[in-house]
Amino acid sequence: MEADPSDPRRRIEAEQARVSGLIHSVRRELGDPEEFAGSEAGDHGQRGADGATETFEREKDLGLLDDLEAELAGLEAALGRIDDGTYGVDAVTGDPIDPARLEAFPAARTNIDTEAPHDS
Repeated sequence: MEADPSDPRRRIEAEQARVSGLIHSVRRELGDPEEFAGSEAGDHGQRGADGATETFEREKDLGLLDDLEAELAGLEAALGRIDDGTYGVDAVTGDPIDPARLEAFPAARTNIDTEAPHDS
């Protein structure tokens, strides 16, 4: 079912479901972290280049997982802003966020040109 672009809650919930599915897939692909940690510590020298490649791929997947989890947290925060009536309002300036930005990035907290307080 396609999310209604005029309903931010449904758009965000649809994106939340998509991101949750990706997180589930990455976690399933990563397998048991205990198993990898044991093999990485014990036989890294014996595995040579294959071990380095496996380690690189795992690190890349863990980075992707971190990014997806941060994206999911942002979507959950956006739902909270909908609930408290501040969705679509720039968190820094209080101006309305450009609807095109919200369409492209439903979890947006600011307009593109708003300078975040920590960007000095």
